[in-house]
Amino acid sequence: MSQKATTQKDRAERLKALHALDKPLVIPNPYDRGTARLLEGLGFDALASSSAGYAYSIGTLDNRVGRDAMLAHIAEIVEATSLPVNADLENGWGDAPEAVAETIRLGIAAGLAGGSIEDMTPDRSLYPIDMAKARIEAAAEVAHGGEVSFVLTARAENYLVGDRNLSAVIERLQAYQDAGADVLYAPGLTDIDEIAELVRSVDRPVNVLAGLPGHALTVDQLAAAGVKRISTGSALAVAALGGFLKAAKEIRDQGSFTFTNDDPPYGDLTKLLG
Repeated sequence: MSQKATTQKDRAERLKALHALDKPLVIPNPYDRGTARLLEGLGFDALASSSAGYAYSIGTLDNRVGRDAMLAHIAEIVEATSLPVNADLENGWGDAPEAVAETIRLGIAAGLAGGSIEDMTPDRSLYPIDMAKARIEAAAEVAHGGEVSFVLTARAENYLVGDRNLSAVIERLQAYQDAGADVLYAPGLTDIDEIAELVRSVDRPVNVLAGLPGHALTVDQLAAAGVKRISTGSALAVAALGGFLKAAKEIRDQGSFTFTNDDPPYGDLTKLLG
């Protein structure tokens, strides 16, 4: 069962503790208030936002939602659940370290327990490593300053931009842990041996993105590799939209409604959302 947390600091401390358990924290990504409440009802211990999932839900693409709109969405997720919420804060909506620091401040004000910062620019190139490290240092100064508690995740986007060089990923994540990151994350890693090597090469909890098409690593496999957190990114949102499209195409092409045979009972939804 999930444990309830009330204040922002309570939620952040709870999220931090969930990274210290013997088993990985599985942190699914809702894309609106309703899916956040469903996931809490299913007994998950923490949630993470999905920038892509939210973008799809409002009819646009990832990285096209501005900071104010995304933070308003994130605040709705936080308000909808008593669980700690970790947010996809993209690249911090600015190149300068000061912009990243301000995004962390705003995230804390929205009630976030944690959040991730990418090292990829809007044109999908990587920041030079020294600049990327300075951005994480600025974020960590806010995340760990004074009475604040916030779990800061630093992301190395190498694999997402086509640079599948594990040594380069490790070099970046080691720099980010030195800069003050609490959790390290390299989305796109799918080889279990590479994941295990990354875990051995750093001294912070490692997050792995699960649910990528064609790569069916299990929680048990990732746990054996030493992974401490498993997120789903946009996978749940894409699964929901995939079901929507499949049902709509059945209506259009076949004039039938058999998709309703797989619908969850109304009472189940009522119970989870109640």
